[in-house]
Amino acid sequence: MAKSRLTLQFIRYNLKIVFGNRFVYFLGASLIFYLLVTSINFFTSDTVSIEGVYFHLMFPAFLLIFFPTSYGIQNDEDARILEILFGIPNYRYKIWLVRLVMAFFMVFWFIFLMANLSSILLIKVPVWEITLRLMVPVLLFGMLGFFFSTVVKNGNGTAVIVVIIGLLVWMFSGFLETSAWNIFLNPFVLPSGMSESVWANVIAKHVRTWLIVAAVAALWGLLNLQSREKFIK
Repeated sequence: MAKSRLTLQFIRYNLKIVFGNRFVYFLGASLIFYLLVTSINFFTSDTVSIEGVYFHLMFPAFLLIFFPTSYGIQNDEDARILEILFGIPNYRYKIWLVRLVMAFFMVFWFIFLMANLSSILLIKVPVWEITLRLMVPVLLFGMLGFFFSTVVKNGNGTAVIVVIIGLLVWMFSGFLETSAWNIFLNPFVLPSGMSESVWANVIAKHVRTWLIVAAVAALWGLLNLQSREKFIK
């Protein structure tokens, strides 16, 4: 019983750090954007499609994961607990790995909720599938944000880098279009002239490639956290 209470306190405390006070602004912006796009599509329901819902949910999902991963290290510094955290053995596994899992877990259910609302208000969509598909780019950009935060060691600097990368990727996505290398590939759009089996292989390669990149970014970031002197000034 005491162990369960301590576990709950640990989770509650780390949720406060991961989703700091400023997270409410990102959550608010995400909800406003989602409601605005949903309202527009609600009155033009004849143009709504599953692939459209996928894209509409992508930006709110990015906003939700942006703060906890990009500003996480800065939150620790602001809370003046870096010295304590870096004194804990196996810091990378016991603290930040748990925080990353909590952050993505929370974002997953936010996306799931918005997908359900879209399914009710706009058009029937495969809620579980669309949520899991969206988690691929969300995991990628979330882990990149975490990695760069361990390099830059500043939330605002990390935000600038991640936004620039996102804009560059978005600009080149038009050229890549149906390629597995397109981070913003929409798995619900079957290209004309391409068989379903070939398209399924493209999607599988897309998922596999960017999940590996996300895993490498996460591990690299966790290794960077071992350089204690870089973060404590």
